[in-house]
Amino acid sequence: MSPAIPADYEPLLPVQQLDVRSADGIRLHVEVHGQPGAPTVVLAHGWTCSTAFWAPVVRRLVDRYRVVAYDQRGHGRSEIPPSSVRYSTRALAEDLSAVLTRTVPAGERALLAGHSMGGMTIMAAGGRPEVAERTAAAVLVSTGPSDLIAELRVLPSVVRSPALRRFLHRQVLRSRLPLGPVGPASRSALKYATMGASSPEGPVEAAARIVHACPTGVRAAWAGVLGELDVRPGLARLAAPTAVVVGTDDRLTPPVHAHRIVAALADPQGLLLLPGVGHMAPMERPAEVAAEIHRMAAVHLRAAGPAALGAAAETAVPSVSVPAVAGPAPSAATERSVSA
Repeated sequence: MSPAIPADYEPLLPVQQLDVRSADGIRLHVEVHGQPGAPTVVLAHGWTCSTAFWAPVVRRLVDRYRVVAYDQRGHGRSEIPPSSVRYSTRALAEDLSAVLTRTVPAGERALLAGHSMGGMTIMAAGGRPEVAERTAAAVLVSTGPSDLIAELRVLPSVVRSPALRRFLHRQVLRSRLPLGPVGPASRSALKYATMGASSPEGPVEAAARIVHACPTGVRAAWAGVLGELDVRPGLARLAAPTAVVVGTDDRLTPPVHAHRIVAALADPQGLLLLPGVGHMAPMERPAEVAAEIHRMAAVHLRAAGPAALGAAAETAVPSVSVPAVAGPAPSAATERSVSA
């Protein structure tokens, strides 16, 4: 029998669903949750995931924000690109631009949060005027700007040759083998590769169902893009205040990437380390990720006006021990660690 999925991990019913066309005509599925007229938070999920991935974080934000989540192209209910040329970091940036243009009115700004490939999306869009003018701040979670294959930690340490590790990691990521149904073996493999050792069965089951739902061809096509990824030019042009979050046990985008991102940011707002957490930080520690989004939104989000912003800033995220959101944001050198 499969483990039960915790109620917090069940997707919410959106208050609005939209179809948004990207620059090349690809249809993107967009969901809007929370409070109309409240400050806006836009969430971009990672490789092989969908809007359902953000459910436990969305539940912690909807009482004070208008939350927009969308399926990356090929994922969830968004259109699957008809050819390999439609998979690229440029396409990711154009998709984000289309979503922001549709959901964030001109003259207003949103807090952007991206996990893994979603964080790469935000970095890829760095410097785009139509994105910058609608961005108040950003939170980059479990992500990296380049050299992803070289830094992977999925293979055991007994495989020591850097060249062999890169080759094997590339073959694993680009595999077109169907993942098949979720079972004990696949849950165990996914937990090892993407989550911390202490992750409970329920969140692991939720993550496995989301990942296994991604079409094999889409998974492989995006793996090819990620294997050659370099969004450092966009990262250098990302002007918005930006915070970074990573789990200390992340095998896919280990903390070395987070440190590189912080060093390259124009306006770094601190690095939050989550001890014992793997790559799926929003599912493993949703309260802490939501709290970091709230901290950045409360300090930097001005688009919705003083009244709405004040209401958000006065409401603390429950059950999370983090620095108070009032006052100045952390400096570039700030590094924090939040234990369970």
